[in-house]
Amino acid sequence: MSQGFCIEVFGPFACFTRPEMKVERVSYDAITPSAARAIFDAILWKPAIAWQVRRIEVCEPIRWISVRRNEVGAVAPVGAVRSAMNGNALLALNIEENRQQRAGLLLRDVRYRLHGRFELTDKAGEGDTAAKFAAMFERRARNGQCFNQPYLGTREFSCGFRLVDPPAEPFQPASELMGERDLGWMLYDLDYGLPPHEAPSPLFFRAVMRDGVIAVPARDSEEVRG
Repeated sequence: MSQGFCIEVFGPFACFTRPEMKVERVSYDAITPSAARAIFDAILWKPAIAWQVRRIEVCEPIRWISVRRNEVGAVAPVGAVRSAMNGNALLALNIEENRQQRAGLLLRDVRYRLHGRFELTDKAGEGDTAAKFAAMFERRARNGQCFNQPYLGTREFSCGFRLVDPPAEPFQPASELMGERDLGWMLYDLDYGLPPHEAPSPLFFRAVMRDGVIAVPARDSEEVRG
């Protein structure tokens, strides 16, 4: 396991959708471990490493906003895409016929500090070391570099990020976040270690925020359930 890193992420809107909501998008109260891991992956992803988020610090009070939007409720058929690729047809989707109006309960003005570390996988080569990837991540995070734009739950809510040195910048939660708050069962991540052609299985854990801090259990912990 590598040394730990802390990054601060922030944005005007976020939506970490609850899977039990089938139609309307309703966000969890805070960022999920899977969404936090995706931000680390956006900064540095390699087959030789696997990120694990161990601690989430909620820096700003939890604020909500309700938004109603028009969305397209269909995708282009595979056959139409193939025909367009072969030059036999034009690829188009009639928005007027497939428009749906949906409401969403989103988070606004969010800021989190994410603590994560990586471990080497079985795909690491002879020249792959934890020190090598740690130096790469620190350089990229400090310079604001990323493989793809990090986002807060959905790609439309992109976020900024910066590398944080916790000893030099101690965590100071807002007064509204002091105390203990049970956030209920929260999505931990998706289990992709299943037989081929099977959909990944969701994993959950009981999230409790204490003084603005959510402790994230290890993936193989008994606290994580499928």
